[in-house]
Amino acid sequence: MSKTEIGDLLAGMDKSKAAYQEFIRSAGLSVGLYHLPAGAHDPQQPHTEDEVYYVISGRGQIRVDDEDMPVQASSTVFVGANVKHHFHSITEDLVVLVVFGPAEYSRQGQRGV
Repeated sequence: MSKTEIGDLLAGMDKSKAAYQEFIRSAGLSVGLYHLPAGAHDPQQPHTEDEVYYVISGRGQIRVDDEDMPVQASSTVFVGANVKHHFHSITEDLVVLVVFGPAEYSRQGQRGV
């Protein structure tokens, strides 16, 4: 069993200035927290795994392929493997739960955002 308090994780990320922190990993999935401050640039590149974003708090937009969609607390977005995507026009700090299936970069043997 594994338990993580999102508030504690976010506090540690703020101290380290990390934008992404993975906190669960198995062969079948990985889960992390992504924090983008208002006005931030999201440098993501397509991932080799499917992923789901669940917005915990904040407001902005996400571009998936050539479609823009607004996101806010409780928005859930699915992005298929190898699809271009990134957050933009962030007006309130975004805190996003990210779930990869299978685990992030497991299909290409590397880790990181």
